[in-house]
This record gives sequence, C-alpha cells and structure tokens, in this order.
Amino acid sequence: MIFTGDFRRLFVGNSVSLLGSSVTTVALPLVAVVALHASPVDMGILGAAGFLPHLVLGLPAGVWVDRLPYKRILVLADLGQLVLIGSVPLAAAFGVLSLAQLYVVVVLAGVCALFDAVAGQSFTPMLVPREQLLSANSALMLTSSTVNVTGSALGTGLVALLAAPLAMIVDAASFLVAALCKLRITVPGVPVAVRHKADLFGGLRIAFTHPVLRPVTIAATLGALGGQMQNTVLALYLIHVLGFSPWLVGVLVTVAGVAGMLGALVTPTVTRRLGPGRTFVLGMLVSSLAGFVLVVGPALLSQVFRGVGPSLYGVNQQTFRQTLVAPDQVSRVNAGWRFLVYGTQPVGALLGGLSGTLDLRVTLVVSTALMLAGTALALPVTRSS
Repeated sequence: MIFTGDFRRLFVGNSVSLLGSSVTTVALPLVAVVALHASPVDMGILGAAGFLPHLVLGLPAGVWVDRLPYKRILVLADLGQLVLIGSVPLAAAFGVLSLAQLYVVVVLAGVCALFDAVAGQSFTPMLVPREQLLSANSALMLTSSTVNVTGSALGTGLVALLAAPLAMIVDAASFLVAALCKLRITVPGVPVAVRHKADLFGGLRIAFTHPVLRPVTIAATLGALGGQMQNTVLALYLIHVLGFSPWLVGVLVTVAGVAGMLGALVTPTVTRRLGPGRTFVLGMLVSSLAGFVLVVGPALLSQVFRGVGPSLYGVNQQTFRQTLVAPDQVSRVNAGWRFLVYGTQPVGALLGGLSGTLDLRVTLVVSTALMLAGTALALPVTRSS
C-alpha cells in the first residue's frame, strides 16, 4: 500500500517518538526507585499520574483540538514533551532532581500525549483517502507493537550502559525528530468549521447514540477495565503461581509484543474477509480469553491471544470513529473515547490489586468474564459487516 507523503511524515514522526517513549517506560521507574528511593506509595502515585490528564482533560480536549490546526497541535505537543522529558536528565546532572518534578513531568507529558493522540487520530482521515484508512491505522498499530518490543529492549540496554536519567535523553531527542517530521507535513489540518455550540459531552453523546459506535464504545470500555485488572496481576501470577523466573516473564511479555505485530499485519486481510464488525468482535473475544487460557492452559498461548486481540479490535474501532462520525465531530468523539477507555484503567488497576490480594486465579476469571460481557454487548456491530 502506497500512502501519501504527508501521512508518511506523520507515520515516521509517531514511530520515532514512540521508540523514545519506550525507553522512558523502562528508565523513568528506575530513576524514581534507584536515584530517588521512591516507596511503593510513591510509585503508585507516579503510575496514576499518567492517567490523570485523561480523566481531567479527556472531554475538554475534544473541544479545544477543534480550535487549532491539527498540524500545529502535533508539533507543539512534541516540543512540549521534548522540554519536559529533557528536564529530567538536566535536573539529574545538576543534582536537583526530585519526585515532585517527576510527578509534574508525567502529568504534563500526559497532557501533551493526550492532545497529540486526539489530533493525530482526527488528522489521519485528511492525509489518506477513505479507502486507505484501515491500512493506515493498521500501519500505525504495527509500528506501535514493533516499537513496544524493540524500544523496551533498547531502554534496558541504555539503562545498563548509562545512568537511567541519561537514557531519557533518547526520548527527548525523539520528540525533536518527531516535531521536525510533522513540520514537513504540507496540509495544515484545519478542522471543519464547528457548526454546533461547544459541548464537553457532545462526543460521548454521539458515541452512545450511534448504533455502531455505542456497542463498540461500551465493549472497549469494559475491555479496558478487565484488561487492566489482568495486567495488574499478570507478573504476580506468572511468578508466584506458575513459578516462572523473571527472565521467562520477560520472554512472555516479548511474545505478546511480537504477536501484536503479527496481528497488525493480518488485520487488513482479516477485515476484508470478515468485515470490520466481525473482526472487532473477534479481536475482543481473543483478548477476553487470554486471562482464562492463562488459568487453564499454556501461558504462551495466553500471551499470543493477549497480543493478537488488541490489534484486531484496535484498528477497526479507530477506523469506525474516523469513518462514521462527521468531520466536525470526530475530535470530540475521539476525546470522549479516550476519556472512557483510559479513564477506567486506574479503576481496573485498583480492582485488580485489591482482588489479587485474595486470589490471583479468581481475579483472572472475573476480569475475563467482564471482558466477555463487553464482547457480547458488541455483537450488534457484526451487522455492520
């Protein structure tokens, strides 16, 4: 598939910044634990801080993004993250780094990432023809899965060679490269003139009144809730119940990443054969069963399910929003979706942690049931195929 030059610039910029962010995913917790001696409570606050922008600004972002050209938002978001991430190794070099600074960096970088995601998803339909949207979203999903695998390995290597704060220079530099790539996009991405009064809940109202988007949104929200419950206890279950060593857990995490890459590669073909609705439901079903398979079957198969499923449903749910929503409303719908899906993940983490203290197997089964309920509610979208 040959994409437009502007989409390729967006694609390369996103890929580079994702690679840098994968390094920070490894390095930032180590900065907190090793350099700043963070406690478990400190780490919990740091983890929750990353979700805070979605809860507080998730809905307003959809309205605000419509006020500026998408290209300008993307470039400003990258430059903002360049400054924020770059401040960590700079402060460490001068011996003034603190946990308070890390909290501020994580929250503000999350704000930049939120606006970048909403603008990018709304910009993509302007950069590729409608018939190429599925392939474009698959390409973005593929690079995300690939980067998650390679970036974590790169981050581990850099942290081993350098101090953890210095490794974050790679992430800061990646945002500079990303901003330069997006500056070269020739289309400004001016949003369609908003004909309706700004409404914080407009995106949610559209999503919940559309016959296709409603079940997709509900399924994605329940899937995110159950999925985060599983993610919270996954390492504990693998180590304490199955007796796996830490390095084997790392191998299984990599397996899920590779499976995600393969899933993104085959999603366009599967979608053409089954239709977008059936492929979305298939992806939800596969993802839902990952936890149950882990309880009754091989962990390797569970991780394959955990990787393939999100690619199948993720590409199609994004394409649904881009093709079924009017151009002057797509930003608000994208923001509302992120508010629900990302906003429920802290709740899922809390539920997973609390239930995991009682019984890890029960947590996996309950979360599977929750995800299967979402899959069942998504069945009406199979009629859209």
